[in-house]
Amino acid sequence: MDRTFTNQARRAQIVQAAIDTIAELGYAKASFAQITKRAGLRSPRMISYHFADKNDLIRQIAVEVFTAGARYIHERTEAAATGLGKLRAYLEANLQFLRDHPKEVAALTEIGRHLRTDEGKAYTSTSAQEVSVESLETLLAQGQSGGEFRDFDVRSMAIMIRAAVDGAAQRLRDEPEFDFDAYASEVVAVFTLAARKQ
Repeated sequence: MDRTFTNQARRAQIVQAAIDTIAELGYAKASFAQITKRAGLRSPRMISYHFADKNDLIRQIAVEVFTAGARYIHERTEAAATGLGKLRAYLEANLQFLRDHPKEVAALTEIGRHLRTDEGKAYTSTSAQEVSVESLETLLAQGQSGGEFRDFDVRSMAIMIRAAVDGAAQRLRDEPEFDFDAYASEVVAVFTLAARKQ
């Protein structure tokens, strides 16, 4: 399909409507009819014109949210001058993105177990995290080689950091009284203290 500006704008409109619908109603109730209504479209066929099926649509949601998050985090991390500064920026940016995009995070949480590869295989939380874990391993290894970080297993540390960040996403969705500011402050303190050379 020719991706004209109009087509791209329509796809973006549908993706945003799907995010809003899934965040509010949950994955099971987010039918094409519901998404059509929220997007202000005439017919669900307009969604089918742009997306092969619901799996195609939710994969596009994942791509767009992960891409936006990666860009947000990368810009802030790269702006820091030191290894410790980059780690702090990485943690703060991840947590801030979660806080600033509650609908997107809620939608990702809902669709996660329903995502399928082109071959029909289910994504797992482990496979979804892998790109983030690998980029974090690189950041940590650079901090070690620069002499700022102590000697530790970078993969183990990266996995623990991702678990702490992803845990915040679930809490934000499921626990209205969750003290996000306190959690974010402690995550930053714990991992910067754990990583730096004493």
